[in-house]
Amino acid sequence: MEFSAIFHDTTKKYCYALEKGRFVIRLKTKKNDIKRVMLLYQDKYIPIDFFDTRASKEMQKIASDNYCDYYEVQLEIDMVCLRYQFELEDYEGQIYYYANHEFYKEPRMHIDYMYDCPQNLREEEMVVTPEWAKNKVVYQIFPSRFATSQEVREEEWYQAPIGHQADLKGDLRGIIHHLDHIKELGVDIIYMTPIFQSPSSHKYNTADYYKIDTSFGTEADIQELVEKAHALGMYVIMDAVFNHTGTDFFAFQDVLEKQADSRYVDWYYIDSFPLDMQWGKKPNFKTFSYFPGMPKLNLQNDEVAEYCIGVGRYWMEKCHIDGWRLDVGDEVSHKFWRRFRKAMKDVNPEALIIGEVWHHAEDFLDGEEWDTVMNYPFCFAVENLVAKESITVSQFLGQMGYLEGNLHSKIYPLLWNLVDSHDFSRFMYRCGESVERFKFGVALQLLWPGMPFIYYGDEYGMTGGADPDCRRGMVWDEKYQNQDIYQWYRKLIQIRKEYPVLTEGRTKDVFYDDEQGVFAIVKEKDGLEIILLAHAKDGLVRISDDMYAHKLSDMYNLLKDTIFCKELGDFELAVLVKK
Repeated sequence: MEFSAIFHDTTKKYCYALEKGRFVIRLKTKKNDIKRVMLLYQDKYIPIDFFDTRASKEMQKIASDNYCDYYEVQLEIDMVCLRYQFELEDYEGQIYYYANHEFYKEPRMHIDYMYDCPQNLREEEMVVTPEWAKNKVVYQIFPSRFATSQEVREEEWYQAPIGHQADLKGDLRGIIHHLDHIKELGVDIIYMTPIFQSPSSHKYNTADYYKIDTSFGTEADIQELVEKAHALGMYVIMDAVFNHTGTDFFAFQDVLEKQADSRYVDWYYIDSFPLDMQWGKKPNFKTFSYFPGMPKLNLQNDEVAEYCIGVGRYWMEKCHIDGWRLDVGDEVSHKFWRRFRKAMKDVNPEALIIGEVWHHAEDFLDGEEWDTVMNYPFCFAVENLVAKESITVSQFLGQMGYLEGNLHSKIYPLLWNLVDSHDFSRFMYRCGESVERFKFGVALQLLWPGMPFIYYGDEYGMTGGADPDCRRGMVWDEKYQNQDIYQWYRKLIQIRKEYPVLTEGRTKDVFYDDEQGVFAIVKEKDGLEIILLAHAKDGLVRISDDMYAHKLSDMYNLLKDTIFCKELGDFELAVLVKK
């Protein structure tokens, strides 16, 4: 038994309330090191010689990454304070007790040597996320390139590659005219990149946060878009760019004019004057990515913080949007995001708050800042498995297991699982234009727990290189569309929604074979079992009796044209459900 790999503490990550009276306790161990884990627990304040409250419950392995296993148990309790310890048995039959960060050969009898969980405190700190958003399907729109209500020549709209300055005249009325397409695809949430006044096509260099960019339309247009999306049962998320402004923003314009004498000097991080904004040279003020056209806001300044919070509040109240995606969220302080969350939840307690971060972001996901993140670790794992073939299926499953094992169980179903976005090359492009690889990666995305994030046009197999080429005009003309891919999206979204066991079910078992490139995940919910079976390599694999067939047996039907067969071709994925 590897003591150094066993870990638990009493933070909200390992000991938390799901709801009043229902608690989760977790434990991390070395992978494949522990055979069985029991939680031993009792009431802190009731002496056992007066009334014996001692009880035990077996913990279940909920996830595994490449190095660790994660165990979890749920308890129904009604007491002032819980005290508990762990009983661990390895595969050699050795039993140890883990209590208050120490290991013992015998269980601890005195409560002062156990872990402590005050019930009221944990319930008051409970992570609360929007229940409506769990496992919903998200659709990203880049407004300037998605659809237009104006006349644009075909050769202009479908230009490829495309540059930053191309004006396709995309607008909000164009989006409104295509809401039925988004709904028919099976989408639940529309997310739009910024729509506020800005001189660029991408609008991330904001000039005025209180005005809709005139090229997109009017405030009445965005109100109509939200109303019609809501009428179709869809939600709308807007993009909040508070890390930085554009140089046309009123405060920065004042600094440019008055330099050190401007009252807005402290709105930014300025090292010296005069401001040096030469292209290709590091500015003498903080910016987004050393780009002089995007000066970084000082959100430690209360006046700046209140201004940005006011922007968020204004659009939520004015248009009844359903939340915000936070641009460059990980480069803004925790202090500001706590203030922002409270203000937005005061307007709408069910608002969804999503942070942009390209790495693991557990420090923002403690229930006090964001509800979820754009899940780039998922994106990179799918790319490495499918497009690059640089990792094995077990490594892929391990990376997914790390996410599940390390994130709060209320946040895990809210992860925005993307394979591409407006910020980097299209997934089809990274798959070398291979439709088979693309469809396989998309299948993983659409059938995985969390919120599959569809970048506009992916449903028709759109391609494109690095930014800005990933932002081509949406392929509305059928001659540019791949209808087979479109039907693939619709079918898998339908399966996802028809069988919530795929996203909400408990993982009963996982099988994999790195040499064959095959894995199977068995899930169960409310008596229904389902299997996700995948082949992630070129060539044909035959599932032999000594691999998976004896596990799957003949009790499953394949959810496609035929019953379960024992042959899988290149990059193929199947869903099987128990009879």
